[in-house]
Amino acid sequence: MEYTSVFDIIGPIMVGPSSSHTAGALGIAKFARKQFGKKPKHIKITLYNSFAKTYKGHGTDVALVGGILDYDTDDVRIPLALEAIKKANIEIEFVLSNTKVSHPNTVKLVLDADGKTLTVIGISLGGGSFQILLEKWNDNDDDI
Repeated sequence: MEYTSVFDIIGPIMVGPSSSHTAGALGIAKFARKQFGKKPKHIKITLYNSFAKTYKGHGTDVALVGGILDYDTDDVRIPLALEAIKKANIEIEFVLSNTKVSHPNTVKLVLDADGKTLTVIGISLGGGSFQILLEKWNDNDDDI
């Protein structure tokens, strides 16, 4: 990745503790929700490598759910996102995968509602930046 400013390294203003594990993860989930275009009924979140090992301790779980809820990186509601998603009647399922992938901060989100399914695979690059590797509609949800 080529950095264009010091903020690419430092990261955005955010609810922490990690720009890779929280801000980037939130961005990936927020992208997925916007692409889906409506409220999902169920979301399956598969975490790989570093994300799978540290997701609760680094706040990746609440950041991903915060992104689904369309929170910004500095939203003070992020730590309570798991409770908020229940109130929104969206079912969340976390899966920890041992599958080896090319980037340590990889996540796969599968959003579905009313026969519509979107699969998004993204990686958090650091500093709050992320890259979407896959966006696929009505996928069969095979592992990557």
